[in-house]
Amino acid sequence: MASAETIELPKAEYEALLQRSQDLDDLLAAMEADRSGARIPHPVARAIGEGSSPVTAFRVHSGLTLRGLARRAGLSPGYLSQIERGIKPGSVKVLSRIARELGTTIDALMVAGERDLG
Repeated sequence: MASAETIELPKAEYEALLQRSQDLDDLLAAMEADRSGARIPHPVARAIGEGSSPVTAFRVHSGLTLRGLARRAGLSPGYLSQIERGIKPGSVKVLSRIARELGTTIDALMVAGERDLG
């Protein structure tokens, strides 16, 4: 009889992993049902659930570099980087330009960033 591979970990770590998985499932469901009607692609939702900022997740999914998105949105790369890292919040006007270039809405960027799974 072949034995299955197993791992051992403390119960608290197992429960934390299980909770994180359930939280991620909840986040994905909420993003798919975003109140603005904007669809959030699964890879974007997963990246956000794993800790990426919504702007970064959408940018990477769109295949844009930070410099490329900054140029298209009329921003400096440094300012966009600060928005992505959560150092600067970005004005509604700036977030609107970013959302437009990413093919999404401000609501999708904001709703995606509302939950912290940390």
